[in-house]
Amino acid sequence: MSEIEFPQGRRLDFIGLGRACIDLNANEINRPMEETRTFTKYVGGSPANITIAMARLGMKTGFIGRVADDQFGRFITSYFNNENIDTGNLITDRPGSVTGLAFTEIKSPTDCSILMYRDNTADLNLETGDIDEEYIKNAKALLISGTALAKSPSREAVFLALQHARKHGVVVFFDIDYRGYTWQSKEETAVYCNLVAEKCDVIIGGREEFDIMETITGPAEKNDRATARRWFDHFAKMVVVKHGGEGSTVFMKDGKESAAGIFPAENVIKTFGAGDSFAGAFIYGLMQGWPVERCQEFGSAAASIVVSSHNCSDAMPTAPQITEFIEQAKQKQNTGL
Repeated sequence: MSEIEFPQGRRLDFIGLGRACIDLNANEINRPMEETRTFTKYVGGSPANITIAMARLGMKTGFIGRVADDQFGRFITSYFNNENIDTGNLITDRPGSVTGLAFTEIKSPTDCSILMYRDNTADLNLETGDIDEEYIKNAKALLISGTALAKSPSREAVFLALQHARKHGVVVFFDIDYRGYTWQSKEETAVYCNLVAEKCDVIIGGREEFDIMETITGPAEKNDRATARRWFDHFAKMVVVKHGGEGSTVFMKDGKESAAGIFPAENVIKTFGAGDSFAGAFIYGLMQGWPVERCQEFGSAAASIVVSSHNCSDAMPTAPQITEFIEQAKQKQNTGL
């Protein structure tokens, strides 16, 4: 029996909702941003990256969001179309807003940072009128990103999408995706993220993100198991806690737990993008009906592939690429190489 039961007979497998922006990744790596002169442009934003990951894995995907009426917005829409991501609900915003930009600094494989420009961004102008109940009704799964909750009217649009998903039995994934510069305070973050998490089937986040959600309420114990138990009192069937280079732990409502490490990656370039690639491959595995341990393995392999690339969205691997990576990694382990 699958860990998560998905509705059948839907037109789309997966819909991402929220932030689609531009990543400008430093070409001159191993140096600070102040000394970096050239960057390469990619599609970015966690919900966009995860949707791209799902599309690369062969899933029928769509996206709900707004992009600016500018060259970057058109680049994002074109990219989605080329990836066979349905853009019928990716709206071009009214003139005046801009596309969010993320400049990445790659000082070393383990010392990376992101400089974001998020003022007056189109994705946060998503409105309740943009949310099509019929579109959500015809999907098996919906991914909600925490950054879409940071401002109105996007915040209200998320709650309406969530209401439609619950009404029609759509499995809801919540990627906490905390970006501090988008919020007024950690308390504000906790209020709205908690309200959404209470209504979601699967919650995915890092330990630090769950700690922020527990700023105003939650278990006195700051540990993964206590965190998971809290959400099982609501709709959650699964809680995924990511620990970066130490792997992940998945908790299920029936009491089962699964801890998994990472695959060593060769030629690591950066750290960012690992979480999005993990999430995409992990969700894909769940939708195939795999045991959670195999889903974690698949996600960890995808993450290792992406951190060895200069970019995130372009590097999202296909299922055969992930499978081959796992087989080769296990062969090396068995032979002691």
